[in-house]
Amino acid sequence: MSGFEETADLVIIGGGAAGLATGIFARRHAPDMRVVCLDGARRVGAKILVSGGSRCNVTNRVVTERDFWGGPSHVVRRVLRAFPAPQAAAFFADLGVALHEEDDGKLFPDTHRARTVLDALLDEMRRVGAELQSGERVADVAREPDGFVVNASTRRYRARAVVLATGGRSLPKTGSDGAGYELAARLGHGCVDTTPALAPLLLSGDRHTALSGVSHPVRVTVHVDGVPATRLDGPLLWTHFGASGPVALNASRHWHRARVEGRVVEVFLNLCPGETLESLEAWLREQRSMRPRAFVASVLATKVPAAVADAWTHGAGLIDTTLAHLSRESRRSLIRALLASPLEVRDSRGYNFAEVTAGGVPLEEIDPARMESRRCAGLYLVGEILDVDGRLGGFNFQWAWSSAWVAGRAIARALGEPGVTAPRPGDA
Repeated sequence: MSGFEETADLVIIGGGAAGLATGIFARRHAPDMRVVCLDGARRVGAKILVSGGSRCNVTNRVVTERDFWGGPSHVVRRVLRAFPAPQAAAFFADLGVALHEEDDGKLFPDTHRARTVLDALLDEMRRVGAELQSGERVADVAREPDGFVVNASTRRYRARAVVLATGGRSLPKTGSDGAGYELAARLGHGCVDTTPALAPLLLSGDRHTALSGVSHPVRVTVHVDGVPATRLDGPLLWTHFGASGPVALNASRHWHRARVEGRVVEVFLNLCPGETLESLEAWLREQRSMRPRAFVASVLATKVPAAVADAWTHGAGLIDTTLAHLSRESRRSLIRALLASPLEVRDSRGYNFAEVTAGGVPLEEIDPARMESRRCAGLYLVGEILDVDGRLGGFNFQWAWSSAWVAGRAIARALGEPGVTAPRPGDA
């Protein structure tokens, strides 16, 4: 770091979704403040660009605290309600980013390009006068009586307030290396142990190899210490390494959290969600009366993909068995396997493939009305650095927009009250 020193009203550390949005909202509400956003990458927004298959799932049609895990739900609810999903959609419409709805309420830009979202945020940063300094990695933040000293790669900043928007540990190639947790610790914060979340699962055995590329709806139940703890419905995609798709990604969070807590975790797969032992037994008996010479696998392929039907009947030793020769015991054994087969998870693909981080700075340590630290006055925390993680479907981006709006408005009121302006569409 050189000896060059600057002053700013607000320094935002991190130029991802939450950091850029905080800069925009702070300047919209207080245009006379000097707002500087620092990011260690030469080109900011890498995580936005790779999100949603490079299409960026901006938010969801309906977002509530029930879509999130981590800290207390009432805190998540308060932040989300301050800037709910419809207002996020209005915000992007105001930026010229039209959105459309896809399955499960997911909202994507009409262009189908994440670049559209990033460019709109960067253009709005310039329009409102918030400064973005890339290639400025922050090494340290210190609290002083009159504010903060922020030491970056080429200069030092003296600031009245600081925002930590550094993200978590997921997708480290995009710049999320967990450094923000150390900065938070130096300013008095704790950290809930972090784990990957929304990561593909690695499975033992080889059954998944033959099913690679097959996708179908399932129910996954995560048992913790022998008790069903979480049930998740959605598409599962078999891969050469194990399982992916929305339901597997969502389940990874719960598997990792149980493991980091030292608890026994098992994952069970239901290939026929909505069915019961009784309903499947009645169906198979009906099929036997109608098609006694049909192979079990062929009949089962009317319920699940043919490759899955073959794999499960083979595992049950019934691959060449007709319905007429299917004994009551074998029938019930097959049904139990269809409704609750162990999914032998040995790990996930880790932070390199995780879309988000579980764990982080405890929500109890921030004021949800302001996103301000309860441990360090003038420090604000937004986005993924906090102990909040949402399910797949645009929910983690919504947390970024909501927490950024709450922080930006609060900072404007604290530092730039005389310049507070009427909100633009999508602000209030």
